[in-house]
Amino acid sequence: MVAQTASAQTVEGSKFLDNWYVGVNTGLNAKTTHTAIFKNLNPSAGLRVGRYLTPVFGFAVEGEVYFNNKGSLQRPLGTFVKGLNLSLLGTTNFSNWFGGYEGEPRLFEVVGVYGLGWGHAFSTRSADVYDRNDLTSKLGIDFTFNLGADKAWQLYIEPNITYALDISRRTQFNINNSAIGLLVGANYKFGNSNGTHNFKLAELRNQAEIDELNDRINRLRVANNDKENALARDRRAIEDLRRQLAEAKRQKPTVIVKKDENVLQPTVIFRQGKSTIDAAQYASVSMIATYMKNHKDARILIKGYASPEGSKELNQRLSEQRAQAVKDALVKRYGVAASRITIKGMGATDELFDEVDFNRVATFTDISKR
Repeated sequence: MVAQTASAQTVEGSKFLDNWYVGVNTGLNAKTTHTAIFKNLNPSAGLRVGRYLTPVFGFAVEGEVYFNNKGSLQRPLGTFVKGLNLSLLGTTNFSNWFGGYEGEPRLFEVVGVYGLGWGHAFSTRSADVYDRNDLTSKLGIDFTFNLGADKAWQLYIEPNITYALDISRRTQFNINNSAIGLLVGANYKFGNSNGTHNFKLAELRNQAEIDELNDRINRLRVANNDKENALARDRRAIEDLRRQLAEAKRQKPTVIVKKDENVLQPTVIFRQGKSTIDAAQYASVSMIATYMKNHKDARILIKGYASPEGSKELNQRLSEQRAQAVKDALVKRYGVAASRITIKGMGATDELFDEVDFNRVATFTDISKR
């Protein structure tokens, strides 16, 4: 039972009509003791129908008829069939029991057969011999060969011994009341619901582990969805900022202070808290440099501004640094004479341009026209 349970855990479950087989056999037998075996061989033929319950255990019903009774204590009976034996057999596949089932039968296997049966000896009135019935027991070993691409066919050689158990009204295994035999047979295994003619290995799994993995996958999916939503929100925010920046670039700063006609149009815009000139702002510095080259007598005043954030002292210093940074660029990069440039820090303001960010600038005024 332990072997059957262990075996059943490794193969797929089978339906009632699975793993059945039918076979025929033929052979010779002789009385075990008190006779010359080779001179008293009796031919036999049989039919076997069985089922494998697991790769190790099974059962079979076998009917075997005998065509002679040489060596028997009885004289010739006068019938074509001298006797028969009908047995219910158990089968044990020792190869699978000790070697394990590998998903299909091996080419060669050793199978034990054993069980109880009913034996009957025929007679005729002319022979003046009475009919005889015995309780029998058969023990044998099948040396089996599994053939064919699907291993649907079995050929086997079976040495066996059959006991008559209730001779003289005593039920016992007595070698003197037995016959030995040698059978050669062939079985055909019918197709199963699993698509083969044999047992199929089961894919073992732990449902608790599968449930835990499914829960983990679901949690990861939820976390991934949350991250995807967060990324989508970030992408929308970035697109909004890009649109705002593009719109701001399209809008030209509107100068509120327009009374002084000597104020030149280009301006240099700085980032918050910075006095370094961005690469994009050098276009305005270059325009002023071109103006100075085209107007040899021109002198300019560079006014630096800061937006209202921060302290007054910080904004004053930042506005001066911005004006100085623009002067240095004109002198060092574009070769404008420093004597033609005056700078002045104007501190913080929020009235120079409509857009607050544009008040972090440096402006240019031609002071030679005053």
